[in-house]
Amino acid sequence: MLRFRSNNEQHQPLVKALDLLKAYADSDVHDYPANEKVPLDGVVPAAWRSLVVRPTKRGTARINRISYELCVMRELREKLRCKEIWVEGADRYRNPDEDVPRDFAQQREIYYADLNQSLDSETFITGEKEALAAALSMLNAGMPRNPKVKIGERNGKGWIALSPLEALAEPVTLSQLKAEVKERWGWTSLLDILKETDLRVNFTDMFKSATAHENLPRPVLQKRLLYCLYAFGTNTGLSRVATGDAAAGYRDLLYVRRRFINKESLRAAIQAVANAVLRVRHPEWWGSETTACASDAKKFAAWDQNLLTEWHVRYRGPGIMVYWHVEKKALCIYSQVKRCSSSEVAAMIEGVLRHCTDMTIAKNYVDTHGQSEVAFGFTHLLGFQLMPRLNGIHRQRLYLPDGENADLYPHLQQVLSRGIRWELISQQYDEMIKYATALRLGTADAEAILRRFTRTDVQHPTYQALIELGKVRKTIFLCRYLHDEAVRREIHAGLNVIENWNSANGFIFFGKGGELATNKRDDQELAVLSLHLLQICMVYINTLMLQEVLTEPAWGTLMNEEDRRGLTPLFYSHVNPYGEFKLDMAQRLSLS
Repeated sequence: MLRFRSNNEQHQPLVKALDLLKAYADSDVHDYPANEKVPLDGVVPAAWRSLVVRPTKRGTARINRISYELCVMRELREKLRCKEIWVEGADRYRNPDEDVPRDFAQQREIYYADLNQSLDSETFITGEKEALAAALSMLNAGMPRNPKVKIGERNGKGWIALSPLEALAEPVTLSQLKAEVKERWGWTSLLDILKETDLRVNFTDMFKSATAHENLPRPVLQKRLLYCLYAFGTNTGLSRVATGDAAAGYRDLLYVRRRFINKESLRAAIQAVANAVLRVRHPEWWGSETTACASDAKKFAAWDQNLLTEWHVRYRGPGIMVYWHVEKKALCIYSQVKRCSSSEVAAMIEGVLRHCTDMTIAKNYVDTHGQSEVAFGFTHLLGFQLMPRLNGIHRQRLYLPDGENADLYPHLQQVLSRGIRWELISQQYDEMIKYATALRLGTADAEAILRRFTRTDVQHPTYQALIELGKVRKTIFLCRYLHDEAVRREIHAGLNVIENWNSANGFIFFGKGGELATNKRDDQELAVLSLHLLQICMVYINTLMLQEVLTEPAWGTLMNEEDRRGLTPLFYSHVNPYGEFKLDMAQRLSLS
């Protein structure tokens, strides 16, 4: 039923193989006829040849149809993922030429201006060369006075030895501050936090009926919406939440969930609360500007009878991956539900470009899995800095602006590599801007584009140019990272914020042992978005509570530099997510 195409001559044998499968779809033969032309090169891997092609006693070879079809389907899957093979009439697997803006030639100057990049490739390359040379010179000049970084004799891991960061002084007032919050407001129900946020922000107004008319009075609908969001966000389920209020039964909540709650409404509600948090913050305590965020993945256990759940060796057990973007003061600005094997680099770029707040992101902190050389190239073109914490820092290499000027950096000789191939960047400059524009506008999915540029068997010229640009930007980052301890500490602090966010997930998402007990992808996404909403509601209310306490002079004067550095609205020592527990000794169960 599907018609497959390829724009690459190299993959035409696979297209012909698919035509062969169609021709024999209704046949019951086990081997293809001897006179049939069966494409093998580019279709059957060398390791499979003995299973597919079998010699006969007569000295001829026969091709086993079933094994051949398995090879074709296996190869088709790989080529579809990187769009070397595409499907006529498809959306996700459409012609890759449609991913980039079709009017790029006519609107070239506008697209370059939107990315704040030079129209002339030589001007762009000159700026990159100067930045790379300056970064290498800075690191080389500072090495004699940098006792915490050693570049020299090879140790057990690599050429670079980096001393760990020293622990900063513990904030002494924050524990007293949290105790004061609990003393003033007592045990605060998580459901009351959700309710209070809605009464101040009115995020339930974002939930509209799927039909033209709404028969429920808004106060009744508001209450039932809050019950539903709490049920999904804590993973307790509608039936258990419905037992607490006779006026909102299970069928009432199920009706509201089906008619009013969807992904678009939840994202709009999250955006309203996130922007409200940014508005109510006092610059005195939280800073005047927020331009940095950290991103990382968290694995959630999930039922495995669906296409999204995967078993992954890194995370153990079946589940899905939720990728979070959290700014430096513990406000989550974007969340995505992904497969465990999906690209964290693509999720990182998608979150920065599609986040749900009014803030502008200039820096993004990631761990090792959230970076690559292609990612460094794309993020530079898109206008924000990628700042990873690299586990393999000991074996990193630095690239030269010119392969002949290595003698200019005597203290870096052991880690210097070849010169950058600037001619590749110059030749593919327009194409790189096209793909960066496609990412910015959302005409193509970030994961689909990244898959095209992460397949080792696809030597795409634009991929090679992005690798070279990525080497430039990664070398510049490494020079700053090794030269300045403050940069290392900044990245470490940013990633600690998202680790704290992930720890709060388990506190709120406690129902059913934290396992997503559904096989429907839409329900899984609704649960994660509801968890996101509950958590930023807690951040919103905690921000107001902390500021109310800190406005008093007695508390404001107690806050020193370490306390201000460690101040966060993401704490839950005063929050009760489970509801109320009442014991009546006079009331008995009606048993015979």
